[in-house]
Amino acid sequence: MAEGREYISCPDELGTIHISEDVLAVTAAAAALEVEGVGGLPGNLGSDLAELLAGRKNLSRGVRVTVAEDSVTVEISLLVKYGSSVQESAKAVQTAVGEAIANASGFTVSAVNVHVAGVTFPAQKKSK
Repeated sequence: MAEGREYISCPDELGTIHISEDVLAVTAAAAALEVEGVGGLPGNLGSDLAELLAGRKNLSRGVRVTVAEDSVTVEISLLVKYGSSVQESAKAVQTAVGEAIANASGFTVSAVNVHVAGVTFPAQKKSK
């Protein structure tokens, strides 16, 4: 295993599966970026999901995953698009992130804590 990274171990009848917490953090970030009303993650402004997944930026920035036995807690900071409901967007992120991590890892998600760090505004077109 790589040093400095935390892994979650899942015993299996054929051996043990090790899942990096970074994998869960990237899964959470990708799920959050797909939610309507989410304008991005702090530190990843101006990027779309395809660029982030291509490895050009650190997708897990602003996401912290904590594992205790068989449950996962996620802390995620995000930016909400101007005009979107902050509460509705945050609730949708909680649902999307919880489902994505549960589906990817098989772990129970005990909490998804959303921190709205700011608001994004639509780009203004420059007039000639």
